[in-house]
Amino acid sequence: MTPKLTATPKPTATLDTLRSKPFRAWAKPAVGLVVIAFAATALASAGSPDVTRARVESSLTPAFSNLYVQQQQLLGHSGVTPEAIKASSTCDRGGASVPDVGAGSDWICMVTFNDNTGQQQEGKFELQVHANSCYTANGPAKLLGSFTITDTSGREVPNPVNAFDVCFDPQA
Repeated sequence: MTPKLTATPKPTATLDTLRSKPFRAWAKPAVGLVVIAFAATALASAGSPDVTRARVESSLTPAFSNLYVQQQQLLGHSGVTPEAIKASSTCDRGGASVPDVGAGSDWICMVTFNDNTGQQQEGKFELQVHANSCYTANGPAKLLGSFTITDTSGREVPNPVNAFDVCFDPQA
């Protein structure tokens, strides 16, 4: 008589296996390590934001000043300097309930300056701030002119202060 060969069933992962002591012995520490690693990565990547109110304001003021002087030169108004216009800016992101940090299209900046006649002016700029520490500023056309202006030679040229792009040092 020949012996009968019977196949031994292979063990499969069942709910009982997952509840067993050996599985629980290594699973809890592994899950804990994954949670700690995730939390550490999240905290490290958060750091301090590159886009802050102070950085946006400190880059917008000189950028506007220089571009306004350029515009005035195109219009034939000599003698206008960044120092003479005494520009300053105050920015806010999304109102009082939103922290003034981070990228977004909800930045509003008020720029105060002395125009070419010495009169104090204030203009509202809408900024689209990007995570790469750059932004696009759109100025008030009623105050600063439309997208193009007519230079002293009668040519239509881009208005440098109507809309402009700026990048700032995220470490400054």
